[in-house]
Amino acid sequence: MTVTFDAIKQAAEAIKGNLIRTPTVECLELGKLIQGKVYLKLESLQVTNSFKPRGALIKMRQLTATQQQRGVVAMSAGNHAQGVAYHAHKLGIPATIIMPTNTPVAKIERTQALGATVVLSGENLSEAGVKAQELIAEAGFTLIHPYDDPAIIAGQGTVALEMLEDIPALDTLIIPVGGGGLAAGMSIVAKTLKPDMHIYGVQSTYCPAMIQAIYPERWFMPPDAGTLPLAEGIAVKQPGVLTQSILKEKLHDMIGVSEDHIEAAIDYLLTHVKVVAEGAGASGIAALLTEPELFSGKTVGVVICGANVDARILSSVVLRSLVRQGKMVRLKIQIYDAPGVLSKLSKIIGENGGNIFEINHQRLFSLIGAKMAEVDAVIETRNVEHAQKIIEKLQEGGFPTRLLD
Repeated sequence: MTVTFDAIKQAAEAIKGNLIRTPTVECLELGKLIQGKVYLKLESLQVTNSFKPRGALIKMRQLTATQQQRGVVAMSAGNHAQGVAYHAHKLGIPATIIMPTNTPVAKIERTQALGATVVLSGENLSEAGVKAQELIAEAGFTLIHPYDDPAIIAGQGTVALEMLEDIPALDTLIIPVGGGGLAAGMSIVAKTLKPDMHIYGVQSTYCPAMIQAIYPERWFMPPDAGTLPLAEGIAVKQPGVLTQSILKEKLHDMIGVSEDHIEAAIDYLLTHVKVVAEGAGASGIAALLTEPELFSGKTVGVVICGANVDARILSSVVLRSLVRQGKMVRLKIQIYDAPGVLSKLSKIIGENGGNIFEINHQRLFSLIGAKMAEVDAVIETRNVEHAQKIIEKLQEGGFPTRLLD
């Protein structure tokens, strides 16, 4: 199997009028960070809020009438699922999507809303693929693979065509990598149009399968399996055979970013750039933030490849960022267990500019005296210095206080 530049140009023609030509916008703040220029390709604004409908459209337009009648099946953590479901609905093709059991609820619900049948099976994409093969054998479905298919790769490659049409001066690309379909297609375009282009793939250290496959002689990065991945969209344990061969030839390097770095990148995009991104979608920014010296003076294009993140997760990311910045603190405060004391404590916090976010009055489960009580208070502050000032004022007011980690 091969993927050619001409195939990607043909895919671009097929996409016109069927999908959104997403904007490529300059991010001045990130440009200052690297003393160069940074442009964001906002595939987060694409139909279904990810780049995946590009490849899905190209593949599904190639189906025979018999294949369309029997229906299609795909295994996906969410974005490919929505891309397939979207086009299947428009084309009148039955679609069944196999999703890992830990897929975010938002992605499951949006896939079902697009008319697809969702089956939850397995702990990851590879295990979901086993169930997909069972349904292919039983029902004669056609597999719409999420990445290791020439038509899929050609469709995803159109992202780079648009970026280089919009910003011809780009000399560096940063592309999230899961199975490798997006990076493979984009790298074919970039290296055809600009052979000196530096292309960096980015993976989460939770699942660095493509890094290990391409650079086994100098990369040893055991998976960080101690947590559920925030960037589940690129947590692919079996990278594509075709995509791997393309990336091994085209990439300049790959960068591993931790889940903490991805979380910080989601928050950075939301608070500084006003762009919503899921974990996979923010991974390119995570690479830029953690290794800015690598891109010093460059004109960099970064793909924000998806925005399908649960509201609960996004809220948690923002609040955890406030905690790390000292803008949200948790205090343990000793008080006399008497009427009016809690009011006095609240007054001190309020007069000194603190906003009580949460408070818990604990009388029973503590080692202090029976006439005493402890208050756990979560307080919104301006910064670490402001939080320290509130602690000092509480202590001056007769309330022993300590900051909890």
